Amino acid sequence: METISGKKLGGLALVAVTAIAPVVWGSTYAVTHLFLPADRPLFAGVMRILPVGLLLLLWHRRLPRGSWWWRSAVLGTLTMGLFVALLFVAATRLPSGLGATMTAIAPMVTMLLAWSILRERATTATVVASVVGALGVVLLVLQGDGAGHVDLVGLLASVGAVTSASAGFVLTKRWSVDERVLVVTTWQLVAGGLALLPFALLVEGPPPALPLSGWLALAYLGIIGSGVAYVAWFKGLASMSAGAVAVIGLLNPVSGTVLGVVLLGEPFGPVHLLGLSLVLGSVVLAQPQARRLLASAPSAALATGSADAGGGGRTREVGTRHTVDACPSTTSP
Repeated sequence: METISGKKLGGLALVAVTAIAPVVWGSTYAVTHLFLPADRPLFAGVMRILPVGLLLLLWHRRLPRGSWWWRSAVLGTLTMGLFVALLFVAATRLPSGLGATMTAIAPMVTMLLAWSILRERATTATVVASVVGALGVVLLVLQGDGAGHVDLVGLLASVGAVTSASAGFVLTKRWSVDERVLVVTTWQLVAGGLALLPFALLVEGPPPALPLSGWLALAYLGIIGSGVAYVAWFKGLASMSAGAVAVIGLLNPVSGTVLGVVLLGEPFGPVHLLGLSLVLGSVVLAQPQARRLLASAPSAALATGSADAGGGGRTREVGTRHTVDACPSTTSP
């Protein structure tokens, strides 16, 4: 029983570590809104990934070898550089609610790409969880947000951003089996930052002058929002199915909503609470470890009840010897 429990706790611990990434990413909106200029998103994107990538590279001093030069360029561009650029286009052309809702399709896109590239079949529970979670995100971000005219370019950019990141995550899972998570993450951060840098300079010009609070915000977004978060995310991808990890990503808008209410005074009503509950439920449903734990709870309760009814633990006399009834928990799965 102890060994099985340890495995369950280990699996759930991995889910918790992976969840660090979307929870931290959800804080990006509030931090950016409070401390960074709204007209420099590409600059913020570069500063989020390139400096921390260079610091990590200086720390472990390991450069790509062989095919990892082009792999790093592809992965960094897909998961970070191109993703941030397309997200910027979508953010400037779409209402915020619609833009955020488009990210809810990420689990379904990821599962489709995982099936086509990795031949990884999503379980029925994971598919249902992705649909329920997407509905929850819609309730979280669309209440009271009039979509108005939908810009086709913005819509395509949003779909492109989700597809780019999802493809990068799936390819990371396929290619990273022979490398450490931290090393692969470092290469992607540097490659993505270098890919985005010329576009930031071309579109936005030189870096802006920031107060100390702005630089501290960028340090948080870089070290925690990229360094820690991406390592946690890719750790989950290395050990879990791509679909299950993608559903965990729906915690992003949950975190953003909670911080928006706490820090920015944004409204929160019954519909938002329902949406939040649906997202959290979908994350639990998508994890096989959680499903096994929930499924074993009724069996454990029945086993305990049967033992109590049968007088488990009572001493009885057999002939001239005294024995103790076996504890039911030693035979439970």
